[in-house]
Amino acid sequence: MEIKLSSLCFIGGTAILPDRTVTDAVVLCRDEKITYVGQSQNRIPKDAELIDAKGGWICPGFVDIHVHGGGGSDFMDGNLEAVHQSCRSHAKHGTTTLFPTTSTGSPQQITAMLNASSTAQKDWTAETGSSIGGVHLYGPYFAKEKVGCHNEAGCRPPSRKEFERYFKSGIVKVATCAAELPGAAAFYRYAHKKGCLVTCGHSNSSWSEMDAAFKNGMRHVDHFWCAMSTVPSIRKRLGVPMQGSMLEYVLGNPEMSTEVIADGMHLSPELLRFAWQLKTAKRLCLVTDCNRALDMPPGRYRFGPLQDGSWFTSDGKVGWASPDSLASSVSGMDHMVQNMHQSTGIPLTEVIRMASLTPAERVGMDDRIGSLQRGKQADIVVLSPRLKVRSVFLRGTRFK
Repeated sequence: MEIKLSSLCFIGGTAILPDRTVTDAVVLCRDEKITYVGQSQNRIPKDAELIDAKGGWICPGFVDIHVHGGGGSDFMDGNLEAVHQSCRSHAKHGTTTLFPTTSTGSPQQITAMLNASSTAQKDWTAETGSSIGGVHLYGPYFAKEKVGCHNEAGCRPPSRKEFERYFKSGIVKVATCAAELPGAAAFYRYAHKKGCLVTCGHSNSSWSEMDAAFKNGMRHVDHFWCAMSTVPSIRKRLGVPMQGSMLEYVLGNPEMSTEVIADGMHLSPELLRFAWQLKTAKRLCLVTDCNRALDMPPGRYRFGPLQDGSWFTSDGKVGWASPDSLASSVSGMDHMVQNMHQSTGIPLTEVIRMASLTPAERVGMDDRIGSLQRGKQADIVVLSPRLKVRSVFLRGTRFK
């Protein structure tokens, strides 16, 4: 049951802003919006409902632009309950806005996912969990040699007739395609024209192919170091002389952004810190890339559609496609934030930015979400001193 409050006041903690912290903070909210962030106790209305952070952190709600499911459901199951179950699961972990992410399904499965996500977006209430900012059209336009845990049978080059149908839904806000595929240039140009964050992922593309993609509107690369090209893989594909890969292109182009899965299993602390040092918090996002095994017991699960998605095994820490191949994460954004900060020593303000404002900026929603700022949605997470979620508020309503 959602508890609707007209006036909220967060006290007793430290507020995290994009560039600094505010101790003994007062964060006021009314009618779903933040109205004040500061230290003045005189600003507290007499009728306000007080939320005591008890020495913890008052943070903006997390924004996840790459997430496949949770709580036993995958967005590609293609029905409303699967969408709601996934959104509820991620809300428990502090994510207040997410972008349901497709995998390598059939056109019918992708369409069903888009339709279910659109319905959930329109009918959102705080009871249904994280709000949907848009859909991330991720699969099916992957290179087969970089398919990862996705079902290889669903990989295909982009067809204009197919992808135009997806964009007509109006809900696609992030769009991915491997840069080396035939038809990629048309896909990138079309997605850019539609105002999407245009990305390259599950790709074995070279520097020159990435540069061509950049000229066509591509500005982001999915889950850095995972299912992406390297100099040796490009040499195997294109021969000598050796050429630059996605890695070098992203690090060498200051306009490119990327993302990391900071679950402690995909990337080591030095790689996480290296990505932050080179791209900075303004160009590096935290994502979960989480599958349906979030908050579920260890076991065998489907990645993608329940009907025919590929199988993976969760050990409770991460998903495995095989004994030596990872299959996305099984952790929420709160865990990503904890590990990114505690294992690397990156300042907490920077880590929270990577989990909130930076992804909001990349998808063009930073005027509404992503930071504790007057006029923005009252999407607020209260964390304990050790960064455990204590409470989550979605547009000023406490999530239960």
